[in-house]
Amino acid sequence: MKVFTRYNRILVIISLFGLLLIGFLFYQMLAYYLDQQIDHDLVEEIMEVKEYASKGNFYQPHEFEDLIVQYKKIEKAFPSSNYADTIFYNPIKHRKETARYLKTELELVGQPYQVLVIASKLERQEQIRNICLIILIPVMLLFALVLLVNRILLRKIWTPFEQLLKNITAFNINHERPYEPVEMPVSEFRQLNQVLVELSGKVKSDYNEIKLFTENASHEMMTPLAVINSKLDNMLQSNVLSKEDGETLIELYKATSRLTKLNQSLLLLVKIDNNLLQDEENINLKALVEEKSVYFQELINERNINVESVLADVTISASRQLLEILINNLFSNVIRHNYDGGKIEISLDAEKIVFANTGHNPALDPERIFDRFYKDNASEGTGLGLAILKQICNRQHYWLNYAYHHDLHTFTITFKH
Repeated sequence: MKVFTRYNRILVIISLFGLLLIGFLFYQMLAYYLDQQIDHDLVEEIMEVKEYASKGNFYQPHEFEDLIVQYKKIEKAFPSSNYADTIFYNPIKHRKETARYLKTELELVGQPYQVLVIASKLERQEQIRNICLIILIPVMLLFALVLLVNRILLRKIWTPFEQLLKNITAFNINHERPYEPVEMPVSEFRQLNQVLVELSGKVKSDYNEIKLFTENASHEMMTPLAVINSKLDNMLQSNVLSKEDGETLIELYKATSRLTKLNQSLLLLVKIDNNLLQDEENINLKALVEEKSVYFQELINERNINVESVLADVTISASRQLLEILINNLFSNVIRHNYDGGKIEISLDAEKIVFANTGHNPALDPERIFDRFYKDNASEGTGLGLAILKQICNRQHYWLNYAYHHDLHTFTITFKH
């Protein structure tokens, strides 16, 4: 939920609750004063009853008054008064109405009587409702006006901030275009904008320095490694070495080859991390898998591995270079970590591609398997193959999952998730 929407929602809820509470309290206060006024009028009516009784008559109100006075003869009068609300039938208007009554006991014309005076509250309640409407309607209109003005002002204030977020989202350190500042009407936002301008410049500068250093370091490392490999090849082909020297050179050659692969893998990870491989196009994935299967066929035949594949004709839009690296790494992984006479299962449909293989090891740790340099002790790889897989999937917005079931290590890449 956006800040603007959340603020307006909280403001509306609190304001409506406040208006309802104030309206309720105001109505109760008016009703209280109404009861006090009616009680005062009832007392005056009792005084009229006493005055008429002193002259030997029983008082009855006029027809136009919403009053009823009832007399009931009792054995003995006790000086007491009782006020309460009730509902009575108005014989003049021929309907039931809410009312207030006063019940008291008096000596009238020498006899004890219970006197009940009932006064209608209907007209006064209607007056209270009208008063409440006269007050609350303008207040609600004022509240609606305040909300409208508040909404316009907040939108005017927050619109540049939304543009600021868009510019931050659009900023890419790989592009030459710098971060675009925004004109902000609020001083705090102007300060935030200035900080972002300075920070984006520093990030871009640091990124370019790291990128340049990585490329130069990788390039400089490749040259001496190529020289070392060349010299080792020449020495291995010579006939002047003893058996022990030859074995030592073979170990050196393996170590150098491993270092070369490590350097190439790290350079590839840097390129993927920095989104430097962006040659996106439509690729027939079935044809690509079949092409790579032919490429790895010699290794598969040497180890007598059985390959079972079910490939649908699927075309996806992706970076060809990244996709070729992904398929190469999948094939390399299921062959290297398999055993002689093992099995590889490959399936492809519109939603996913699955590579499964048998292997010497039981289930791997799914929480760490895609970490860089994570591998088992018997592996001779660099420990970066699966990390490269994970990074490519992240860059292409695929979902990579590992599972172990039916004695098969299974890697599933889902294109849509």
